[in-house]
Amino acid sequence: MEAKIIVCLASYFKGYEFMDEMHRLGNRVILLTSDNLKDKNWPHHALEDIFFMAEERPSVWNLSDMVKGFSYLMQNRKVDAVVALDDYDVEKAALLRETFRIPGMGQTAHRYFRDKLAMRQMAKLNHIDVPEFSAIFNNEEVNDFVEKVPAPWVLKPRSEASATGIKKISNKDDLWEIINSLGDERHKYLLESFKPGDVYHVDSLTYKNKVVFTSASKYLAPPMQISHEGGIFRSITLGTDSEEFKALKDANAKVLKDFGLANGATHTEFIRGKDDGKLYFLETSSRVGGAHIPEMVEAATGINLWKEWAKIEDSLLKNADYEIAEPTALYSGLIIALTKNQFPDYTEFECNEVVRFLPIDYHVGIVYKSKSENTVREKLDEAAEKINDHLLNILPPKDQLGS
Repeated sequence: MEAKIIVCLASYFKGYEFMDEMHRLGNRVILLTSDNLKDKNWPHHALEDIFFMAEERPSVWNLSDMVKGFSYLMQNRKVDAVVALDDYDVEKAALLRETFRIPGMGQTAHRYFRDKLAMRQMAKLNHIDVPEFSAIFNNEEVNDFVEKVPAPWVLKPRSEASATGIKKISNKDDLWEIINSLGDERHKYLLESFKPGDVYHVDSLTYKNKVVFTSASKYLAPPMQISHEGGIFRSITLGTDSEEFKALKDANAKVLKDFGLANGATHTEFIRGKDDGKLYFLETSSRVGGAHIPEMVEAATGINLWKEWAKIEDSLLKNADYEIAEPTALYSGLIIALTKNQFPDYTEFECNEVVRFLPIDYHVGIVYKSKSENTVREKLDEAAEKINDHLLNILPPKDQLGS
C-alpha cells in the first residue's frame, strides 16, 4: 500500500511517540512547529521534512502565512491527514483541513473541543450537567447572571489550555473592574459559577464513534489551585471496578458522542460538586493530555496513548481494522513540582514503586505504580512531604487577564 502523508502541528514540544509510531507503520511524516523549538529533540529519524513558523505570541502563528506555506507544500505532496499534537494547534489543523478539503474535524466541530463557551452550550443542549455559566458579550446578561448565581465566580479564557488565565472573583464590583479592563479582548472570556469539589480527568481513545479505551484519574491537587497558588501537582488513577470510574466512564462516553468526536485521543475533565455530589462537566479536548499524564496512564494500563492514537490514524487512512490490547489493572500516580535546582537529586525518592523519574529541568517529576491504590497514595504523600520540606519553589502566577 502506498505510504500516506501526515502533517503534524506542534506549537509545543510533544508528540515524539506519535510521530515515531506513524513512521514505524510506514507513513511519511511532516512536522510543522514553532521556530523557537528548532533545537528540541524531535524524532528526525521519523520525519520526511520539518517546517518552522514564527510565533507572534506563545503558540500563536500567522494563520494566513501558515495557509500560504501549506499551499506550496501541497503542490508536490498529497497530504492525507493533518494532526494537531497540542491543544493550541487544534484550530490551526481545522483551518488547514477546511481550506484544503482534507478529511477530519473541521472548524465548526473543533470549537466543541477548544472553545470553553461552545463546550458548555453543547453540554447544556444535550442535558449534560455543567456549572452555571454565561457569555460576557452583553452587560445586561452579565448582571442577570450575577444576580441569580451567588459568588464566587470564575472568569475563564475560552481558548486557553488547562487552568491558564482563570481568575476567581468574589464580588460584583471586582468582576466589572476586570471585565472593563479586558477592552477588545472581552469576547474571549466566559463567566462561570465556582464549584468546589474533587476534579477528575478521563483520558480515552475513540475509534469509529466507539470509545475503545478509558482511563479515569483524580487530581489530588486541582490544576487551577496549582496555577494560582503554586505547589505540588498530583494525580492518581482510579480502579476500574470503582463506582467513581464507572460514573466517569459513562459521562465521558456521553460527552464524546454528543460532541461528535469520531476518532482519536481525548482528555476530558469533570468535577464532583462538594455541596451536591453531582458530577459536572468542565472541559474536553481532542488530544492526548499534558503534564506527563500519558506516562501515568501507561504505567497503570500498559496502553501508550500516543502510539495507540497513531495506530488509529493509520487504520483510518488505510481502511484497516484497529484493535487495542487488553489494559492491565494496576494503580499509578504522578507528582510534579517546581524546584530550585535545575537537576534535582532523586536519590531520596528511589523505591520499587517508581516507574520513571521525569527529566524536566527545575522540576521533580515521578511516576509510581503498584497493585495497591493505598501504596501509590502513600508514595505520593511521602514524596510531597519531602518536596515541600526542602525542594519546592513557588513562583507567582502569571495574570493574563487584560494583558
